[in-house]
Amino acid sequence: MSESLPAATIRTQVTVPLRFSDGYQTTARLHTFDGLVDGREHLAFALGDHTAAGAVPLVRPHSECLTGDVFGSQRCDCGPQLREAVQRIAEVGGYLLYLRQEGRGIGLYAKLDAYALQDAGLDTFEANVALGHDEDERDYTVAAQMLTALGVGPIAVLTNNPEKTDQLSRLGVTVTEQVPTGVFLSPANADYLAAKASRAARAADLPAVR
Repeated sequence: MSESLPAATIRTQVTVPLRFSDGYQTTARLHTFDGLVDGREHLAFALGDHTAAGAVPLVRPHSECLTGDVFGSQRCDCGPQLREAVQRIAEVGGYLLYLRQEGRGIGLYAKLDAYALQDAGLDTFEANVALGHDEDERDYTVAAQMLTALGVGPIAVLTNNPEKTDQLSRLGVTVTEQVPTGVFLSPANADYLAAKASRAARAADLPAVR
C-alpha cells in the first residue's frame, strides 16, 4: 500500500447475520473505521474465509445505492450486483466495501434530479454533467485506507469498471485480477447499462432484452 495514504484505523467490529429476500443467508464481520479522509461512514463486510495459504481475497468496492440496494429499483443494476457480490465473496473469502458514494458520488437528491433528466432523454453520464457534476465523482482513497487498516495485501477486485481497479492500483493496492460481475439486464435498465458500457469502457456484453 502507498505510504502517503493517511492512516485509518478500525473502530468497531461486529458480527451481523445477513438474509436476502431470495432466502440466501450468510454471516458477515462488519468493520467501521476512524480516520477516513472524507469523514463518511463507510463499511467493510468481511465474508467467508480467505486465510488459507496463498489465498487472495476477493474485494468488491460497492457504491451505496438507496433506490437499488434497499428498494429494488429497476433503473440500475446495483441491487443485483450487491446480492451477487455478497455470495461470491462469501464462497471464496474477502471483503465487500460499502462506500457512501450515492449517485457515483453526487448524492441522493442529485441522483434523483439526474433521473428526471434521463426521463427527458439524457443518458446517465450526460445527466450528471448537465447538473454541473463530473460524469463520475467517486474517489477510492477511502477504499485503499480501509484495506490497509484491515491488513489486506494483494486482492482480486470484483467489478466491470476498470476505473476502480486503476484507482486502487494508483493508490498502492496490489490488484492481481479484475473479476467481472454478472450483467443484470432488464427493459428498465437497458439504456443505463448501455451508457455504462459505452462511456466507461466497461467489459459488458449485453444480451438482447426479453
